[in-house]
Amino acid sequence: MRIRNLNIQSLKIPFKVNFKHSSADRNKTKSVLVCTETSNGHIGFGEGCPREYVTGESISSCFRFFNQHKNHLISCIHSLSDIENWVLQHEEEIDKLPSAWCAIELSILDALSKELSQSVEKTINAPGLEGRFQYTAVLGDSSAEVIQTQTTQYNKYGFNDFKVKITGDPDIDNEKFNIINSTIPNARIRLDANNLWQNSQDVLKYIGSISTELFAIEEPLQAMDFKELSVLLKSISVPIILDESFCNKHHFDHILTDIRNVIINLRISKMGGILRSRQIAKQATQRQIPLIIGAQVGETSILTRAALTIANEYRENILAQEGAYGTLLLESDITDQPLTFGKYGRLDIARNLGIKEYGFQIKYKLKDYAQHRV
Repeated sequence: MRIRNLNIQSLKIPFKVNFKHSSADRNKTKSVLVCTETSNGHIGFGEGCPREYVTGESISSCFRFFNQHKNHLISCIHSLSDIENWVLQHEEEIDKLPSAWCAIELSILDALSKELSQSVEKTINAPGLEGRFQYTAVLGDSSAEVIQTQTTQYNKYGFNDFKVKITGDPDIDNEKFNIINSTIPNARIRLDANNLWQNSQDVLKYIGSISTELFAIEEPLQAMDFKELSVLLKSISVPIILDESFCNKHHFDHILTDIRNVIINLRISKMGGILRSRQIAKQATQRQIPLIIGAQVGETSILTRAALTIANEYRENILAQEGAYGTLLLESDITDQPLTFGKYGRLDIARNLGIKEYGFQIKYKLKDYAQHRV
């Protein structure tokens, strides 16, 4: 494959509803879109979602990374082995700017696979997609009235797995839990604290004052505070999900002595693309550390599709999967057929992907994809 050109743009697609948690409040997407065009006219797309509170990235830093490496990538990337070598040689840079590289990598893999007339899975020697994928309902930090409305809607869909953004105030949060449990008595609930507390004692105090049985709690402490995390893991029976505190393979070194109650939230953009995500998923599975396949709020069907590659290959080690909101949240997507969950929160591959298509098997709205360009 020969790359003719690479382009980057930012996407700001409005949400249908506002989404809030303790670290952010947004009503539109905040992502970058990279387009790879080959000399044979094949076009691939990739997406990255920079988040300052997760990886320290911004739209501007993604653009700088892209512009710094664009010409070199065009000249040196012709095959999968070239991509793998580039990732290895630029590991430290990608650790700092994973979302920027994610968008580039996904677009090149999409274009390369189209050149080879095959799926991305076949290109990277991963199992072909098949079957159904079960998704989690996510509730933001909203009023009781909004939580009631959303929970009722999720109940109609048939959801029973919930991720709830919390405030840290037991009175406010217990009202949310009571709404969920009264509407869906068999709901499995996990919490997302988004780094609310400074110490283990405050976390334990909160856990002891809430009115629902927990499946797990995500990021209760400050991001990367592995010393305090170790203290908490010795004192708590509820599993801890690491998100902001696990962004690359080097973070295994900080948790290997306390893996009994640890779950990793693996998000393709945060990890720096499919190849690095696949490496982390493999190591986690070998070490018997469960995974949740996560998603960035507001991601388009591109990242939803990329996450399916990992979710499909490591099904037996995955406890839950997030995302697939598509146009249920976004005013529009950049694909003709947005990847969204249906009844019971399931996404059926046979119904949602053009199996005869190559690359990521998505039909892009090429005439419209730039409508939200900034």
